[in-house]
Amino acid sequence: MIRGINMNNMNYHDKKNAENMVKLRELMKTLPPFCREFFLGIKDTTSTRTRLAYAYDLRMFFEYLHENHPRFQNKDITGYEVKMLDEVKAIDITEYLDYLSYYEKDNEAITNEERGKQRKLASLRSFYKFFFNSEMIEKNPAALVSMPKLHKKEIIRLDPDEVALLLDHVENGDQMSKQQSAFHEKTKVRDLALITLLLGTGIRVSECVGLDIKDVDFKNNGILIRRKGGYEAVVYFGEEVEKALKEYLAERHMIIPESGHEDALFLSLQNKRLSVRAVEKLVKKYASAVTSLKKITPHKLRSTYGTSLYRETGDIYLVADVLGHSDVNTTKKHYAALEDDRRRMAASAVKLRED
Repeated sequence: MIRGINMNNMNYHDKKNAENMVKLRELMKTLPPFCREFFLGIKDTTSTRTRLAYAYDLRMFFEYLHENHPRFQNKDITGYEVKMLDEVKAIDITEYLDYLSYYEKDNEAITNEERGKQRKLASLRSFYKFFFNSEMIEKNPAALVSMPKLHKKEIIRLDPDEVALLLDHVENGDQMSKQQSAFHEKTKVRDLALITLLLGTGIRVSECVGLDIKDVDFKNNGILIRRKGGYEAVVYFGEEVEKALKEYLAERHMIIPESGHEDALFLSLQNKRLSVRAVEKLVKKYASAVTSLKKITPHKLRSTYGTSLYRETGDIYLVADVLGHSDVNTTKKHYAALEDDRRRMAASAVKLRED
């Protein structure tokens, strides 16, 4: 129960938001008191997931200062005052980012590559900008530190023949042990529906596990999903997805879910809503039997769909809209290689003189 609200009566997304708020309140107890003003200030422009990520990043930053900065060593973190932020210089933040490359905590080695450092610096920039603009501090050293440069990585996606092999493997369970086959028999209809849905719509894994039965509309062949940012959108699917979903729903309606999971579309063998982690594991299990050279995740299935859609339509704005990218430049960045292929095709598409 959260303040008289029964969690079982919440939908998946509201429940996640409530859980994030509870975690954020607990984290706030480990941070300087003035951090509360920051989180209240960004409440209307950020999701609970983003604020929670900021809180983890800020705790890491203050723990680093507590251990390494002379001005911060003689006080508990919860006793820090906002004016102490002016004691931090740009070089301190640069050294912090270098520290994040490798450190040990609770006997565990932790590393951060460029993307992880980028996110942590982005958190600090937002944090410092808030207090600087509010005229509560005089300096903004985070704004003086350059973002770590990302090294370009090749976009990993499945080729058309690998997509077919993956779906065949999910459906037939080839090359499995007797024990694996017995387990596969219990889950193959669900798994085929789930992976076909991911490959056939490009939805995010969080959007997939958040689906309720009522969100599937066979009259229009669409699903109602909650996008990042909290807004709802309808994504349409084709005949292959329709067939796989109908076969699974025939089975799903025979299952008695655990309390609080009655509405969930995809259920685990414990008759509870499938988690993001569970979907990641099952995608990895099936994909590893099809290709050992590519590390396939649910996000890679999303990239596979986006690639196929762009190759078929050549419309980058449509791809951005269907994938739920708020900025088409994000889409262009992911599919830049395909854009280049199309430009190369243009070189021979126009004939100046007949042969």
